[in-house]
Amino acid sequence: MADRQKPLVMTADDDPEIRHILSAVLKPLDCDVIQAEDGEQALEQIITEKPDLVVLDVMMPTLSGWEICKYIRSKPEYADTKVLMLTAIGKTVNEMTSPLYGADAYHDKPFDIEEVRGTIQRLLDEAKAG
Repeated sequence: MADRQKPLVMTADDDPEIRHILSAVLKPLDCDVIQAEDGEQALEQIITEKPDLVVLDVMMPTLSGWEICKYIRSKPEYADTKVLMLTAIGKTVNEMTSPLYGADAYHDKPFDIEEVRGTIQRLLDEAKAG
């Protein structure tokens, strides 16, 4: 993890309601949160802020979550960045494609808030352990 007091999590989803729900999920986890509403904004924030965890929707305007995940995995400076994919494209497609692009975890929409919180906590713990 970067030299900061709290882990930094970026949520990227073009649905403002999902971003709001994810902020509520993250609130008790004692982390800082930044948000992106499309793929281009997400990539820009990844480059400038270097979050410890990126929560990506797959289907977003400008760049898909898969394209962003592929970019993260192609750059050595993001080797420790954790990626969680959230998508409504279907369980089978998500299960087959998210690992191919290098995602650390994935959940299908609609998602169970407690399951997502547990996954995020696990990924943050892994990032902290380095």
